[in-house]
Amino acid sequence: MTQTRDTVLVVDDSPETLGFLTEAMEAEGVTVLVATSGHQALSIASRVTPDVILMDAMMPEMDGFDTCRSLKAMPTLAHVPVIFMTGLSETEHIVRGLASGGVDYLTKPIDLDELRARIRVHLANARANLSAQVALDAAGRHLVALDAHGHIVWATPQASRLIDQLGIAGAMEAVAADEPGPLEVAVPGGLPLLLAPIGASGPGERLYRLGRSEAGEADLLRSRFALTAREAEVLLWIGRGKTNKDIGDILGLSPRTVNKHLEQIYAKLGVENRSSAALKAAEALREA
Repeated sequence: MTQTRDTVLVVDDSPETLGFLTEAMEAEGVTVLVATSGHQALSIASRVTPDVILMDAMMPEMDGFDTCRSLKAMPTLAHVPVIFMTGLSETEHIVRGLASGGVDYLTKPIDLDELRARIRVHLANARANLSAQVALDAAGRHLVALDAHGHIVWATPQASRLIDQLGIAGAMEAVAADEPGPLEVAVPGGLPLLLAPIGASGPGERLYRLGRSEAGEADLLRSRFALTAREAEVLLWIGRGKTNKDIGDILGLSPRTVNKHLEQIYAKLGVENRSSAALKAAEALREA
């Protein structure tokens, strides 16, 4: 289906379906892994990460819906698309499949041309999303993706460390469950953090930048350098690269007043220019 050799895990308790799909996909140059039960699928997927999973909905003991939920709970498999195969076309079964983490469904008997087309689409989407996530991870940003219920789907390493250090995963899920943001997250014994919405990161997922609110950052600078509230606001905007005119417009101050605040800021920080002041502000916020 692509120039690289894709790996598809087929999960079905029917030998006839397994044989039919294995033969068809191997003829396309695809590596096929086979599981006859949900438990076997979990065992295989824990050792080898497939590119896509074809999941029979109705199986004894552990059905496809429970199997999909268990697979999606494994971090290494969260990005792998699961396509349900079912003889059931009732809306409730389709909804159950999508709610459990599936991206699509096919009604049996399987049409091979339709199967090939859907696998191509979902492989491309999954790889695009994964590439974006890898790029974000490498950028060193405090970014986190939440699902519609506010649960953390993934986070950049920097955001994960911050969330773990502050113990705020539960608080984030509580405030984000029903609101698209921006959202304020309470931090035990510290200044609150802000979840600033950036956009969608995948189907049903919202991407946020995790950081302090402007008021929280200004408060931190005020405390760190013994500044007045207004001096802290000026320093915050200096750190963000704003000119004196910009700062005056933002804070409703005259350029002369901004300059007077700058003189006091330089003296309190022990620096001689705005570049050094901006650097000190950035270091203080980064270390906090």
